[in-house]
Order: sequence, then structure tokens, then C-alpha cells
Amino acid sequence: MAVGCSTFAYLTIYSNTSGSIVGCVTQCVNMSMAIDEGHCSGKGCCEVDIPTGMTTATIQVATYLYCSYAFVVRNGYYLFSKDHLEKLPYQMFPVVFDWSVGNETCKESLSRGTNACKGNSTCVEAESGYGYRCQYNQGFEGNPYLHACTDINECDTQIHTCLSKDNCLNSIGSYSCFCPNGQSGNGSIIGGCHEKIHKNILPEIVTGAGLIAVFVGTCLLYLRYQKRKLTKLKEKFFKQNGGLILLQQLSTREESSRTTQIFTAEQLKKATNNYDDNLVVGRGGFGTVYKGLLENDKAVAIKKSKTVNPTQVEQFINEVIVLSQINHRNVVKLLGCCLETEVPLLVYEFVRNGTLFDFIHNENKRNNFNWENRLRVAAEAAGALSYLHSAASIPIVHRDVKSANILLDEDFTAKVSDFGTSRFIPRDQVALATMVQGTFGYLDPEYMQTSQLTEKSDVYSFGVVLAELLTGQKALSFERPEGNENLAIYFLSCLKENRLFEALQVGILNVDNKQQIVEVANVTAKCLRLKGEERPYIKEVAVELERIRQHLLLMSPSSKRYEHGSSSHQNTKCGSIGNDEEALLSLAYGR
Repeated sequence: MAVGCSTFAYLTIYSNTSGSIVGCVTQCVNMSMAIDEGHCSGKGCCEVDIPTGMTTATIQVATYLYCSYAFVVRNGYYLFSKDHLEKLPYQMFPVVFDWSVGNETCKESLSRGTNACKGNSTCVEAESGYGYRCQYNQGFEGNPYLHACTDINECDTQIHTCLSKDNCLNSIGSYSCFCPNGQSGNGSIIGGCHEKIHKNILPEIVTGAGLIAVFVGTCLLYLRYQKRKLTKLKEKFFKQNGGLILLQQLSTREESSRTTQIFTAEQLKKATNNYDDNLVVGRGGFGTVYKGLLENDKAVAIKKSKTVNPTQVEQFINEVIVLSQINHRNVVKLLGCCLETEVPLLVYEFVRNGTLFDFIHNENKRNNFNWENRLRVAAEAAGALSYLHSAASIPIVHRDVKSANILLDEDFTAKVSDFGTSRFIPRDQVALATMVQGTFGYLDPEYMQTSQLTEKSDVYSFGVVLAELLTGQKALSFERPEGNENLAIYFLSCLKENRLFEALQVGILNVDNKQQIVEVANVTAKCLRLKGEERPYIKEVAVELERIRQHLLLMSPSSKRYEHGSSSHQNTKCGSIGNDEEALLSLAYGR
């Protein structure tokens, strides 16, 4: 939770050896503006869920105005009030830890022999989806992590339901109630035992058979009822998620009807082996992505969102229609959707080689990611964004451009993905007022301050991706010196201090590509200008990057010399980046 005006709260989370950052930003122009009492809507107060699987968390907060607070609190405990902007009336908050053991599922840990559960206990999956817990079996007690649980003698502990201890017989994990010798009946209720009466059992057999027949018939009717109930529930979700609107739209758009497929819940459940955790290829704040295999052996990526806003169903259907019409080699293709579940499922083409983020920051992958590939990926991603901004039937602002949302196939071809937060901006509008959404480190500062989304917001985020490609640094890192946590600030300061070549990631610099790197840095600086109106359009960025790339291709003999070469220039003293250094800095700072 963050409370304050223009407050940025970050939660740095470490899981094993990797770290990530989540957070939120509050907006309020002054203390007199309308505030939603009791709600963290972003005006004076904002909130974000903590991801699962963390081992360590650190809170940091930054602000420009008034008092600010950031804290972790039990979900649903804190109610925001406007008075809290002046002083928060709490010293402490309750916190609940949803802990679990390890990072394996029960099935994985049992098959590998690493399961921590001792005898007479059961392994249960953690509700968070990360790790597992041990739970002693019914009728047993003890610590299932330390030793085998022991049997509870219900007869001695008086937790039985028998008439008395004398009518109770303990067994391993359970107990039973019996009647004294010579009597029969129910030993757990007063008057339940009675003298045995010998009589003809044939009527009892007939009665029993009749009861069994009634029971079987009732079960069949119940199963039929449940099937009809499930069918009606699917129909309800289909209508609720805009299925009728989608069918109507598809019938009027011939091109979309040929490319968009409406999948059934059973098809996607089968494709993902009932959403097996082993098939998860990505988790984010908006949902989980599974790898699936359709009946025709076609691999797909299935995105299962966490929530959907019922008031935005029509907009969601419009997004499905428009995205299904996008046919660009550098945009992940939307194949269809499923509307029979409570939350709609989106089905995309599957891109096998992972994300650009992995190839920049994973040392094993980075060794095969040379300057030529980096420049090509940058040009292709810029071309895809240019298509979304200019050539789509309705201009689309991606709103969450980052290296983790640029996928690479086996040939290192870029594929822009994840349109979960994208927005359509009609051609007669320049900006769109929205709640600020995106990823810290990539967010346009002007958008954060004004809440006015423009296509120049994507340009700034893409500038951060270019800086990431050049430096190999993460967009937001508290390992850098104070004041340089933000990559954009760090990169521009390197340009200002004439340290561009020192800031480059090891292995991409050589004598043949210095000029190309300076030109890409020039483009990056233009994208990172604080004022959106001073940034170039993404189409201009795409043209410039393609020009630089074509120049590199003309130098193919030289490029082959450094494609597999070792160029460790990190400790090399940085020379001048050119006679136009002052002009480059002017571009960076908008002067």
C-alpha cells in the first residue's frame, strides 16, 4: 500500500537468486481534490498484490509532495481516509504470511524423493501455486515435518461420539462405537442399542435391493442435473463475457471470422493437461501463460487472466476483433479465445525462444546474442510498434513496452506480445485519460504525472528497451549508485559525462561498430526526452534503426569478424563519442 500525493512505492522481492520489483504510484494534484474515501483507487492511495514465491522483501518509497507512507498489510484490513494524507494514525499493521515448502509441487517432490512430509501425513499443494505443505491425516496428530504423526486414541481423549468409553473401540486413525454383547444397533446414540431379534431376513434383502435401486436412479438423475447445470453455467459465462457480441461482430467481419477461433473450455483444458503447473511459461500481475498443444499438434500460448471488469466486456471483445486482424510478422498472432469460463482465455501463437529480457540478462543466452542480432531485434520491434500506431484499423498504444514483452523465435525474430493493458486511441484524439498502468522503470514520466496516455508513451518505454540493449542493465535496479536506480537517468548521465562506451554491455563493442552504437545511442536519447512532444514518432525511430541496420549489413565482411569475437571493453578508457557530443546531450535532455 502507498499513501500520499505523487508517491512511488516499490517492493523489491527476492526469490532464490533472482530479484524483481513491484509497486504502484498515487496521483493527486492538491489536497482539495476529490478523494475516494475507503478505496485505494490511485487518488492519494494505491495498492498492488505481492507475487508468490518470494524469500525476501524490501520496501522503498519516494515522493515529491506532502507526507508519504508505504507499508505491507493484511489484505482487507486497511481502509483509506483523506485525513491519512496529513498523518497516518497507525504505528503497526497486521501481516499474514502465506508460506510453503520449497518450489516443487507435491508430485515433483515425491518423484524426486525430496518431499518433507513424514509418515501418516499428506502433501497438499500450496494455494499460492508455489511449493507445498504437509498436513497430518485425520485421526493423527504431531508435526508432519519432524517425524511420523501418531495415532489419536479418541476413546481416551473423549473426542468420540460413542455413548461412553466402554462402547468405544480405537483403531489406527479412527474409532468405532459398538453395543454390549447380546445387543445390536447404533452405539453412538442413547437408546440406539437393543436386544437382538432373530427373524426372516428376506424382507430386509428385498427392502435393501429396492433402496439400492432408488439410490442408483437418484445418482443418475443428479449427474444429469449437474451436467445441465454445467452447460447453463458455460452459457452464462459465454454471454457474460460478450460471446453474443463477438459472434455478431465476426458475422459482419469476414476477415476476422476466418482468423479468429472460439475455443471450448474442454479443448483448452485438454491442451494444457488441466492447466498443469509444469506447462507454465510465464506469470505476471495480470495472469498466467501456459503452453498448450491442440489436437492438431499445434503449439499455442494460452493466457489465463486473474480478473476481468464486467463493465469493459464490449471493449474486450473489440480488442479481440482488432488484434485478430493484426497480421504483422513481428506481432504475436492472436488465434482466438474461450468465453465459457469465468475469466476469458486468450490463445496466441507460441514463440519458443523466450523473451528479450532473458537474452540480455541471462549470461548463458547472452553469449549468442551479438550486436547484429540486437540491432535487428530493435529495428523489428520498432517496426511492429509503428504498425500498431499507424497502420492498424484503430491506432493501438501498447502501454507496457518492455524487454519481457518482446519474444524471440528460434531465428531471433522479434515478436511484440502481451496486449493486456493496451488501449485504442481514435484517430481524431491525441491523448486518452487513463489510470496509470505499466512497469516501473519503463513508464513515461509525463504519463505518470498527467495520466494522459499518448503514443509517445510507448516511444519513451521503447527508449528504455534500447538503453537496456546497449548497457545490459535492468530498467530499475537499486544495485546502481543512488540517483541512478532508473536506467533512463543512468544512461543519459553516461552520455552527459562522455562515458557511453564504458556503460556498454561486455562483448558488443569493437572497432567496426562504434559509429553504429553512437547512432543508436542518439536515437535512444531522443526517445528518452522528458517532454512527449519533443520525442520522435515511433515510425521515425523504426526508419532510423532500419537505416543503421542496413548500413551494418553492407559491412557484412567486418560484421562476421566480430560476430563470434571476444570484445571485453568494459574496463577500456572511454574516448569521445564524436564531435557532436553537445548536440547529442541536447537531444537527450530536450534542450
